[in-house]
Amino acid sequence: MKLKIAGVLIGIFLLAGCSALGGTITSSNSTTESIASNSKYPANPNVNLSFDSSQLKEIWLAGGCFWGVEAYMSRVYGVYDVTSGYANGHTENPTYEIVSSGDTGFAETVHVLYDPKRVELKKLLTNYFTIIDPTILNQQGNDIGEQYRTGIYYKGKADKEVIEQVVAVQQKKYDEPIVTEVKPLKNFYLAEEYHQDYLEKNPNGYCHISFDSLRDQKIPALIDPKNYPKPSDQEIKEKLTDIQYEVTQGEETEVAFTNEYWDNYEPGIYVDVVTGEPLFSSVDKYDSGCGWPSFTKPIEPGVIKTFKDTSFNMVRTEVRSRSGNSHLGHVFDDGPKDKGGLRYCINSAAIKFIPKAEMNKLGYGYLEFLIK
Repeated sequence: MKLKIAGVLIGIFLLAGCSALGGTITSSNSTTESIASNSKYPANPNVNLSFDSSQLKEIWLAGGCFWGVEAYMSRVYGVYDVTSGYANGHTENPTYEIVSSGDTGFAETVHVLYDPKRVELKKLLTNYFTIIDPTILNQQGNDIGEQYRTGIYYKGKADKEVIEQVVAVQQKKYDEPIVTEVKPLKNFYLAEEYHQDYLEKNPNGYCHISFDSLRDQKIPALIDPKNYPKPSDQEIKEKLTDIQYEVTQGEETEVAFTNEYWDNYEPGIYVDVVTGEPLFSSVDKYDSGCGWPSFTKPIEPGVIKTFKDTSFNMVRTEVRSRSGNSHLGHVFDDGPKDKGGLRYCINSAAIKFIPKAEMNKLGYGYLEFLIK
């Protein structure tokens, strides 16, 4: 950061000290967020997504023990919820013990609710085929029996056509015929509560599938920079106050402990004062004692850029906004260890606070889930 001429000595002292100082519907998968934080399996990208319940579609997938299938499918981007149960049997209200006998016709199955705007059925089924061996009859992993068969159960002709197309593509990968059954859903009963989210509750529980195929998921960015274009320099001058312009465009620094947001802890988000692009959440703001707003992380990594800064005979990491390229402040590695260890030290003049109550009205409603 550069320093304003007024208060240079004080500013330099505080700056040096600062570098040495050492929180629609959302996916129902969010109910297991606290449990999943301790899971050895990949993070669920759907936990905080907003979904339109009227647009959700469904499919039923059997792939051996439903514990692993449920945990995997819930982590496919665009999936709202996954529940474990028993499908296409010939008795009513089956229990796990009865289904385990292998005489009920039921298959351990997961019911998948998904957003077709985020993940098409074809993609969902392609993921499904990565975790099963479709050429083995009545067996997956160490589990043997009719209840462990593979199957895709559907409602509607349109889904049937997509399923058959995907199966045809998958068949080209195997020398043996695919025996995964494709049938209309006849019935589905929820499994007992202890089976739901089983691997989240029991991270060391039995799981016969691999989660490797989730590593390369393409998950769209939450914040689109195209929605926050940078104005012309003349527009920026007209829009900003003198201190805001000097900080964001001239890399200057405001005085510690007297700036607007250093001690603000109201719920909301902080956006680039130049473009309005969301940068930080109040949930990640904390009192670092440095006298400037401090955050443990940005809303998502892509909204900020970092550069090496060697001014004032110090080696620091400058932080700039993505869309506006506004100078924001610096990031240090002396933040809370339990929150990642980083401290984003930001000028109040470079950001604008949007209270939670005004987020929807001002076009930031899609980020309301961030404010717990």
